[in-house]
Amino acid sequence: MEKLTLVKVGGKIVEEPQSLKQLLSDFSKIEGYKVLVHGGGRSATAMGSKLGIDSKMVNGRRVTDEEMLKVVTMVYGGLVNKQIVAGLQAVDVNALGLTGADMNYMRSEKRPVKEVDYGFVGDVKEVNAGLLADLIAKGVVPVLAPLTHDKEGNLLNTNADTIAGEAAKALAKHFDVTLVYCFEKKGVLMDENDDESVIPELTPALYNKYVADGIISGGMIPKLDNSFEALYAGVKEVVITRADLIHTEGGTKIVL
Repeated sequence: MEKLTLVKVGGKIVEEPQSLKQLLSDFSKIEGYKVLVHGGGRSATAMGSKLGIDSKMVNGRRVTDEEMLKVVTMVYGGLVNKQIVAGLQAVDVNALGLTGADMNYMRSEKRPVKEVDYGFVGDVKEVNAGLLADLIAKGVVPVLAPLTHDKEGNLLNTNADTIAGEAAKALAKHFDVTLVYCFEKKGVLMDENDDESVIPELTPALYNKYVADGIISGGMIPKLDNSFEALYAGVKEVVITRADLIHTEGGTKIVL
């Protein structure tokens, strides 16, 4: 199978002109087939406040009411997505921006109300990777916005890490997929105060040991749980690294 690299970048990187330009240049250097998944939360918050719509967060996740859904649709599916697509065209990467509603590639259901009502937030139920794979094989680079749909006419706000993981798992039937999660450090660290203490490779056994020893904790645990889940579902390799290192061999490689 042909190799495919799926890169997920947070909003912060794609929202600043300078870091966006750097990212697109680095992304264009990745060889072979590729996909980019982006966030855009800060832009949505800023646009919301310009329009007099407050952002409500619970445990770091956005509550998406009807008005906020309009904002995230405009910002994620429009402004941020199309700026990335235009930027990629400028570095000779033939990109196409998509939400989950486009070609019905990702369907979700509105998250059920438990302790918190997150509003119009989608939990992914189905990924139709066939058409996406056809596009990729024709040399098109999909740029996936963090929006899905319920096939009943509603768009739903969906976590970008989730979109990346679900798309990678579904595309693993068509390609040898490497999933790259970008964040602000060079990789998973042995010592969070030492930016150079990158753990080069993590297996399930090593991961469990580091969690038990308290070396890996907090927000890194769900990221790594998602990473292992992707590997068990057929993704070849997951890499956690900094955005400016995506075309190098750096970062933490997560393998079975």
